[in-house]
Amino acid sequence: MAKATAKSKQPVFLVVVDDSEEMHQALQFACGRARSVGGRVALMYCIVPAEFKFWSGVGELMREEAREEAEAKMAIHADYAKNLTNGTPILYVREGEIRDELLELIDQEHEISLLVLGADTQSETAGPLITFLMANGASRCRVPITVVPGNLTDEQLDALF
Repeated sequence: MAKATAKSKQPVFLVVVDDSEEMHQALQFACGRARSVGGRVALMYCIVPAEFKFWSGVGELMREEAREEAEAKMAIHADYAKNLTNGTPILYVREGEIRDELLELIDQEHEISLLVLGADTQSETAGPLITFLMANGASRCRVPITVVPGNLTDEQLDALF
């Protein structure tokens, strides 16, 4: 009976929202996968903490501005995902070091079933987060990781589903 319950669970595909161009390919892939299997998309944005310790008022203002910027970016990507999947994505905004926050979120939120990341195809490395996960972070990640090349078109990604 436990297997039937596990199979009826709706899979959730987590995408890390950032300013990279390849993030679009990760989101496109996650939306296609969610649409094809009846799953959901989740978006995570990580705010890097401000380094202002001496002037707490300035630091707090910077935090508020960073939070507003995060919410604005998330809204754009959430609308895009909703249009592609006909479902409202799950949104997570965290503050801290992206590596730690990502792994902690995946550990805490058991409905997350796959991490989808876009790979930078314009540089020597796939990106700092992918490099970290492939070097030693994957051993701490409880879900599979899908890396989507950043040079694929929406049509190429849609053809996969």
